[in-house]
Amino acid sequence: MKDPDVIVVASGLGPGLDLPDARTVVAADGGLDRALALGLDVDVVLGDLDSVSPEALGAAEAAGARVVRHPSAKDETDLALALDEAVRLGAKRVLVVASAEGRLDHLLGSLLLLGAERYAAVEIDALVGDALVHVVRGERSILGRRGGLVSLLALGGPARGVRTEGLEYPLEGETLEPGSSRGISNVFATDDARITLEEGVVLAVRPGAAG
Repeated sequence: MKDPDVIVVASGLGPGLDLPDARTVVAADGGLDRALALGLDVDVVLGDLDSVSPEALGAAEAAGARVVRHPSAKDETDLALALDEAVRLGAKRVLVVASAEGRLDHLLGSLLLLGAERYAAVEIDALVGDALVHVVRGERSILGRRGGLVSLLALGGPARGVRTEGLEYPLEGETLEPGSSRGISNVFATDDARITLEEGVVLAVRPGAAG
């Protein structure tokens, strides 16, 4: 995983992480508390600010962070607003730090959001709890560990012409449908893998790979 241009931190609890450097850190509402706990210098805080602690918000403002307040009645989640901000800042690579705890609808919505067409020009990775998630469009090479698990899940429609190299159970021009279990629990045969698609979007989910 290359160093990101922007790290986006969503709200929720999670493990300690050794994060790469980024030129900008954006906190989505209560993600500010998580970002500060991870030792990050936050540049932008945004959202309706209903879950961030007053102490964290005061510390960020005192340190010069830009605070963008949105109304509580809004059409986008705080994470979507943060990803939109990363795009506005010109990011080509974004790392999202998110929690695997809390509401199931929020977790599912966040994972689906990562593959949204409006972020098609951005290479997105996410640390979700103890999992590392890669959004794959066209072609991506992924560094892993021999024997490590990876599951390939189609988003938003069929992923066609899926080919893999470096995995124990290769896919050779296959179609993965949303809801299919065909791509679940593949295994790294080497320390890196390449995934190519002719059409569609795939999430490559690697359980236990965060840290």
